[in-house]
Amino acid sequence: MSDCPCGRRDAAGGVLPYLQCCGRYVEAYDSTPASDAETLMRSRYSAFVLERADYLLATWQAGRRPSQVTFDPGVKWLGLEVRDHKVIDAGHAEVEFVARQRDKGGRAVRLHERSRFVREDGRWYYVDGDWK
Repeated sequence: MSDCPCGRRDAAGGVLPYLQCCGRYVEAYDSTPASDAETLMRSRYSAFVLERADYLLATWQAGRRPSQVTFDPGVKWLGLEVRDHKVIDAGHAEVEFVARQRDKGGRAVRLHERSRFVREDGRWYYVDGDWK
């Protein structure tokens, strides 16, 4: 894989390579935590694209974590737009985003969410979100 699924761009406008962007978090979660809530959200989007349930579960806050993550067969992720990243305090943040996908029947779907994140022991975790 070359381009990062999250679509983050470098100063020249090119999409960052996966291993220089979200890949460093997804592939090395134990040693490389996401630096902020937006970075965690972007890496979680990439994990959905790559169907990395291990990373999604590891980055979900323990009190809200489901027992498993399943993926819908045939879904094609089309892109991510981060609309807002709001730092509430040193341990809480929110990220608003729109993720686009095409379901197995070819129908386009927009997932618009304001997600909440918490920082515990130096790591950011996804808590929950409100769909818009």
